[in-house]
Amino acid sequence: MRVVIIGLGGMGQSHALAHHAAPGVEIIGLVNRSPRDLPEELHAYPMIPTVSEALALKPDLVVIATYSDSHAELAVRAMRAGAHVFVEKPLATNVADAKHVVAVAQETGRKLVVGYILRHHPSWMRLIEEARVLGGPYVFRMNLNQQSTGAAWDTHKALMETTSPIVDCGVHYVDVWCQITDAKPVAVHGMGLRLSDEISPDMYNYGQFQVFFDDGSVGWYEAGWGPMMSETAFFVKDVISPNGAVSITEGDKADSADIDGHTKVGGVLVHRPGDDRMIEFADEPGHQALCDAEQAFLRRAIVEDLDLERHMEDAVRSLAICLAADESIRTGQRVTL
Repeated sequence: MRVVIIGLGGMGQSHALAHHAAPGVEIIGLVNRSPRDLPEELHAYPMIPTVSEALALKPDLVVIATYSDSHAELAVRAMRAGAHVFVEKPLATNVADAKHVVAVAQETGRKLVVGYILRHHPSWMRLIEEARVLGGPYVFRMNLNQQSTGAAWDTHKALMETTSPIVDCGVHYVDVWCQITDAKPVAVHGMGLRLSDEISPDMYNYGQFQVFFDDGSVGWYEAGWGPMMSETAFFVKDVISPNGAVSITEGDKADSADIDGHTKVGGVLVHRPGDDRMIEFADEPGHQALCDAEQAFLRRAIVEDLDLERHMEDAVRSLAICLAADESIRTGQRVTL
């Protein structure tokens, strides 16, 4: 399997390392807009100056890990060039573009996998399973606030040139909600605030929103980035139903900017009235192991011709919810879906 990686930030490097370590895979090109310091394992691979030149090599698979505003265009170009595609989340910066990418995948018969890393995490997979056993309607309570400073804050400021925290991070957790409930979202209400003069006047670095589903389920999500953010209660991951609750418990105490701390958990706590049960997982996967699993799933989807229709549907649905929240924050009005 011949692979091209486009975008060599932290996620692009992790995905490249995943393919570097995989048998039967050849990385035929790395593409980035500017020079990057790469891990030693990636030094031998050719740097390709442009996307066009990389696609002319006829790769079997293209991994897209650029900023959000280029995801849709690059995914379409790669699929029309004959490649299967892995694209980091969010799939696009608007719903119309996201739907177009999915339509091109269906038209060309190419596999399209979106970078929802929690879909490959044993604890989160178990959370979804246990929540579905409880049955709905559900209350979803989740957040991810990050007290970012230095280089991490610089990265967040660059991300916020195109995408707010509640969209960039929120799609992960709303995707989990979509896997738990098959209900359709009907309305979203959000609020947010710009807490730093280091970001654009039309962007906010703190936001929260509420979602209403047609089965009566409701969801709350909160995300904030920056040196002013509190370290208190930055990790809330609860699903509640009439029959009990399922929660991700926090693992070894990590600061909120630690990327491994976002996925490492203490366990899954299943609560039914009068009965609490903790499910613990040995050898929790770190960030690189999860990226390895994502790329292994994509390769399997290609080789075994897996049906990815629900995966793509959920990717569009979770993005639509988060973009509606962004619209609600900017307009001050509830948004009907």
